[in-house]
Amino acid sequence: MDIRTGATGQNMVENRTFDEIAAGDSAVLRRTLAQQDIDLLAVISGGGSAGEGAGAGSVVTGLVSLLVATELPGPGVVMLGQELAFRGTVSAGDALVLTLTVTRRETETRELTLSCDCRTEAGREVASGTIRVRAPDEKIRRPRAELPDIRMSRHERFRALMAEAASSKPPVAAVAHPCSAPAIAAAAEAAQAGIVVPILVGPRGKIERAAAEAGVALDRFRLVETPHSHAAAEEAVALVRRGEASLLMKGSLHTDELLRAVLDRAKGLRTERRLSHVYLMDVPGYPRPLLVTDAAVNIAPDLAIKRDIIQNAIDLAHAMGLALPKVAILSAVETINPKLASTLDAAALCKMADRGQITGGLVDGPLAFDNAVDPWAAREKGIVSPVAGEADILVVPDLEAGNILAKQLTFLAGADAAGVVLGARVPIILTSRADAERTRLASCAVAAKLARVRLAAASGGEGTA
Repeated sequence: MDIRTGATGQNMVENRTFDEIAAGDSAVLRRTLAQQDIDLLAVISGGGSAGEGAGAGSVVTGLVSLLVATELPGPGVVMLGQELAFRGTVSAGDALVLTLTVTRRETETRELTLSCDCRTEAGREVASGTIRVRAPDEKIRRPRAELPDIRMSRHERFRALMAEAASSKPPVAAVAHPCSAPAIAAAAEAAQAGIVVPILVGPRGKIERAAAEAGVALDRFRLVETPHSHAAAEEAVALVRRGEASLLMKGSLHTDELLRAVLDRAKGLRTERRLSHVYLMDVPGYPRPLLVTDAAVNIAPDLAIKRDIIQNAIDLAHAMGLALPKVAILSAVETINPKLASTLDAAALCKMADRGQITGGLVDGPLAFDNAVDPWAAREKGIVSPVAGEADILVVPDLEAGNILAKQLTFLAGADAAGVVLGARVPIILTSRADAERTRLASCAVAAKLARVRLAAASGGEGTA
């Protein structure tokens, strides 16, 4: 049975009247919890957002109400009271078995006493006690109502990330060519939130017109004038090289134009590492932050580039506080197929991790998307892996797959996606005119946090990745 739709495979719901119920009758509900279930039940019970681990009370109470209303006795029931004891917490992925059993019938009042037992499939007790209900006298049979699919937008992770960034000294960001209203608004929003201190680099006239359109006052920002976008990209990179900025932020110029200045061998910000893009995604239905890479820079990466893509993502995960991130290398299947190049790459990358060519994370693949993020799917496929079902980082086969995946999560799953380019001397912030303000600020906050971690590492301070 699905707690959101009530789906049991039948089109009708039919109750059991008091006279049809005998002592010893029972009903069972089995449910593998999704984070969405936990959050929804917590809000319905008045508890607010449940977070990643929730007390059992709101979840079990919701499941009991569902089972009583649909199965035992069913439609027409009146809840009279409950005495339940709850033990521990429940989390996404827990498989619960709830059993209600009739222990007492009171003919005069038409009341039933039901024992309640809720435990995980592994046998851990979650709740126990009794429920009192008044059973209906009349037979009721009606079509099963389909409840709307309710999505809860949580985004606590991004709010916490932005709050942390605002509580620290903001790094300076060189903003290349902020000559459109959305571009200069993004820089101003990040400054207003206390996340970065922007230096605006580009043609003064165009910046002033964009600021007027966006309603941004320029007198609080440093402006470095250049004649055009190419020069703006070069000067923004030069500000970083001179130590006047510790972040680079894309304005209204094309990404390729900015990265061309970054990759200039004589005057750029190259390192031995390949540049790659990482989305830090806050997916409402997923119990942990999710990194997706690469969806914006490397079109068809070979094995060596994929190695750098993975290492960049692991380094970002460390900066975000994940000591040993779980890296899932995605393909269409979870077994090696010589005709499917992505499975061969996955196998080679896993061996590279075994040999120390990739460090700092647990790497496994090939994994299909479902068994990378869903514990039940991984168990059903018989996959034994510390990564399967619990991935922190998803490594896609190529840019097309990554772009499609990130946009599906954003537009269909209600995810927020903060993007940053890694592999250069400093993090590079990429924002889009289609991004929401929260997403733009989160992108700046991710880059700012990584910049602080790198500065601390360079100075031998705390908080190194």
